[in-house]
Amino acid sequence: MKSAGGPPPSMGFSMPMMKEWVPRRIQPWLYVLTALCFQFSGGVYLGALDGIRGTTNFMIEDVLFLLYATLAGMAVYFPMLFRMKFRFTNQQLLCSSAIVLGVCNMLTMYCQSMPILTVVCFIAGMAKIQGTFECMSNIQLWITPRRDFAVFFPVLHIILLTALEGSGWLAAWFGHHFTWQMMHVFTIGTMLFVLLTQTVFCRPFCPMPQRLSLKGIYFQGALLICGLMLVVSYIVVYGDYFMWLDTFRIRLLIGVAIMLFGIVLYRLHYYRYPYVELSLFTRRNVVPILIVTFFAELAFGAEHTMEEILYCEVIRLEELTKEAHYMWVLPGMYAGILLDIYWLKVRKWKIWKLFGIAFICIAFYGMLMYFTLDMNVNIEQYRLAIFLRGFAYAILAPALMWALDESVPSLEQFFMGLFVFNILHMYLAGAAGYGIYTSIFSHLMNENMMSYGQQLTLTHLDMAHFDFGEYIGHDFLHSMMMVTIKQVYGYVIWFALALAALFLLCDIPAVRTNIRKVPRWPVYAIEYLARRK
Repeated sequence: MKSAGGPPPSMGFSMPMMKEWVPRRIQPWLYVLTALCFQFSGGVYLGALDGIRGTTNFMIEDVLFLLYATLAGMAVYFPMLFRMKFRFTNQQLLCSSAIVLGVCNMLTMYCQSMPILTVVCFIAGMAKIQGTFECMSNIQLWITPRRDFAVFFPVLHIILLTALEGSGWLAAWFGHHFTWQMMHVFTIGTMLFVLLTQTVFCRPFCPMPQRLSLKGIYFQGALLICGLMLVVSYIVVYGDYFMWLDTFRIRLLIGVAIMLFGIVLYRLHYYRYPYVELSLFTRRNVVPILIVTFFAELAFGAEHTMEEILYCEVIRLEELTKEAHYMWVLPGMYAGILLDIYWLKVRKWKIWKLFGIAFICIAFYGMLMYFTLDMNVNIEQYRLAIFLRGFAYAILAPALMWALDESVPSLEQFFMGLFVFNILHMYLAGAAGYGIYTSIFSHLMNENMMSYGQQLTLTHLDMAHFDFGEYIGHDFLHSMMMVTIKQVYGYVIWFALALAALFLLCDIPAVRTNIRKVPRWPVYAIEYLARRK
């Protein structure tokens, strides 16, 4: 990423950390496999949600909070990545990341204390991104010898998105055939594989002859930011469960979040070496990129919440069936990545229209879900909708990262930009989307229950042949859920169409960009006569 690691471009691609006897053709593929091992790892796995809830006292909010703790750890560690790369050897970074992830997965199998698991998942996220970055930065020149990020970021997302969907399916498969703990055992096994390959095939190597000191890193600021992220994630994940401001706990945490935010801003402004330089936000297009990222993740929040409600509460799919159904997102993701490469690398077109295409796909996804939703519909009929949301996601994620790279010139600020970008992309906007959509769903569900329930009067029912309890507990409740889900998708459609129209209009050039200045008539006449002479 940028110029981190590897030899200068004039020297071509090489992997000096590999031992001489390892064939050059398989060297980069070993690191691709290692990156996949890290990306398949994590703190908790949503694919094993049913198993976790069945054998522990965790609610779905608890599991989601632990997931967001992992994502917060990944996001907050970005400014540290290049400093760590220039301070430690590749073996130290990869082996330590593998050991940390192995220990974290061992703890998550047996520990049921939420405070401890929050810290464990947070650390697991840091180790996961450290291992992935070390692998991908060393094979960057193999992927694109010219360090063209219009190629590198899409190819990087092939690994990231494949692991994102594949880990969910694999966790569900282990949970179905064995127990949910087997996914953690599998992850520990992959981390042992990483340690084995580093011992057998690699040797210590650091791209800096003189190690870069870790002095000057604002660790206190990083800890404050971590605390703020965890408090905000707790508010948005548990907000609907605790009835938002009706609960003293949520009101107290909102006050704590405001206080932490003020302290973070003050210290970033006055500290000599801030964790994130505030001048980053003055760079060209950085703020618009962050705004687009936030809106995109809000739109994708419907997938995280509405589909879970549909498949788990209404249709009641078994976890493995649901995750296998989600695998149809992968063809859409690969198609979106190919479009990114064609658009950014081959054609070099403006990016605004690409964003517009992505939001049009989100709108079509919402329309397909809206018009397909029915209790009697086979789940295969949702495949096209899932394909489209994968296509839209794969367009936006690499394109936004590429746009950020184009807007931030220095390496250090680029990683700071990745930190802010991924707070929105991986963590904050997704968590906020979950809180917003669950609140909207709950509000509309209550309204629909009251509105439609008023029609159930004794004059409309044959009480001799009508099982009121079964009707309310099954048919009526599921019908209200379907109606409410459709209403929420209706909001998503209008939101996505409005954003698509905005981006397509941004890409339209002015009708006349080079208007010729016409002089006054007397001046024109004098010039004309002068030319005639």
